[in-house]
Amino acid sequence: MTEETNLNTLKARFRGYFPVVVDVETAGFNANTDALLEICAVTLKMDEEGWLIPDQTLHFHITPFEGANIEKAALDFNGIKDPFSPLRGAVDEEEALKEIFKMIRKGQKAENCQRAIMVAHNANFDHSFVMAAAERSKLKRNPFHPFATFDTAALSGLALGQTVLAKACETAAIPFDNREAHSALYDTERTAELFCEIVNRWKRLGGWPLPDLATPAQETDGKSSE
Repeated sequence: MTEETNLNTLKARFRGYFPVVVDVETAGFNANTDALLEICAVTLKMDEEGWLIPDQTLHFHITPFEGANIEKAALDFNGIKDPFSPLRGAVDEEEALKEIFKMIRKGQKAENCQRAIMVAHNANFDHSFVMAAAERSKLKRNPFHPFATFDTAALSGLALGQTVLAKACETAAIPFDNREAHSALYDTERTAELFCEIVNRWKRLGGWPLPDLATPAQETDGKSSE
């Protein structure tokens, strides 16, 4: 990086990727057969001093797609009593994803990033459901990388010694109310705070920006070895 490069940008920090925190609530574990019932996405930004903070949030309740499998055990877990209730104010997958993708593309463009990358807790699960829903909805302009993610379960295991979201947040001094858990909105907001804390903690410890490493030639005569 040159001296002119602004390191306090998402583009510089994440190699051109635009991180977006996502959580989904579902009616099972199979992204291809089980209903997507709720989704939330939070974009991130850096302040002038290079600290990562949450930015914009979009949240939707979603109606099960036609023919979707619904496991009662999953509903008992996430507390969604009736996925078809009009009181949920749910929209279909296509409408929800179009709005979320629109927000992501706008933020990605503003940050001059090449592609969005999903941040999630046990990210493979959320990523698989978003990708499956986008395919069912025939959305060709999916901003997310097709397989790369930032998994906060793995990152918090490394940085905090905890892999469960509630325990990781507690260790990081982020308030977490278990009564609110398994709501896509609540879990996404806490995951966003957790990811920001891990990234910012690494910065506070001196891990970013990367130190300039002198080559042996530079150490001896001040000349660059090419």
